[in-house]
Amino acid sequence: MMEALLPALKRHPGPSVLVCSLLFRVAHGLLRKLPVPKVVKQDAFRSWKWKNLSVSMVHSLLTGTWALTCVVIWPETLSNIHSYHTSLSYLLICVSTGYFVQDAGDIILTGHARGSWEFLLHHALVIWCFLYALYTQLYIAGAVIALFVEVNSVTLHLRLMLKLADAQSSPIYHINKFVNLFTYIMFRLSTQFYLTWYIIHNYSWLDHGGCFLVTMMVMNIMIVIYFYRLLRADFFPRRKAYVGQNGTHNNNSKKFLSD
Repeated sequence: MMEALLPALKRHPGPSVLVCSLLFRVAHGLLRKLPVPKVVKQDAFRSWKWKNLSVSMVHSLLTGTWALTCVVIWPETLSNIHSYHTSLSYLLICVSTGYFVQDAGDIILTGHARGSWEFLLHHALVIWCFLYALYTQLYIAGAVIALFVEVNSVTLHLRLMLKLADAQSSPIYHINKFVNLFTYIMFRLSTQFYLTWYIIHNYSWLDHGGCFLVTMMVMNIMIVIYFYRLLRADFFPRRKAYVGQNGTHNNNSKKFLSD
């Protein structure tokens, strides 16, 4: 069945991405029916962020596991980043691109573009790289490897959802911050380093190597900055966040939710 589906996906990558985007939008609607912490319900920003992160968590769990499975079953994915791909890896990139399109639309249409410009920049870079891979059928393996970062995104999303629920003092937050640090180094920093090394090492013959190298460098800068913020917030806090009379963080500042 997958082999029969792949030709259709390759002939119409744009519509395939839009279908995947709509499926994530359906997931967004279904996830709204799940219970939400009381402190999240009471604040409009937290409520939106919780819903947004819930869909992101589904994407991370799905694509992170999918990407690792592709590499385990087809090890050539790691060595032939330029031209190797399978039916499942191509479908994976369609699905993931659909998520990033949906998430960018959610951020823009709900009026959070200004406060989330870094996420929009990240999404724009990912979308153009993934669409290039889908339309040219090149670098599919590289896109699969790039999705290793979604393993770390699971712990990053959990971290932020716990902060939204004012659960920073809980045991699960304490455990997760160490797991998150490990996955950040293992699956995000290491993945970026490997892809950057591959592009530089094979720069002379890669298609549009210069464009991808510039994109990777921008992503590398962003990831290092995020890593610094993560270390500062979870392991070297400058001061405690302001706590209001009701025992919750001051909602006049959303910065603690993005650190």
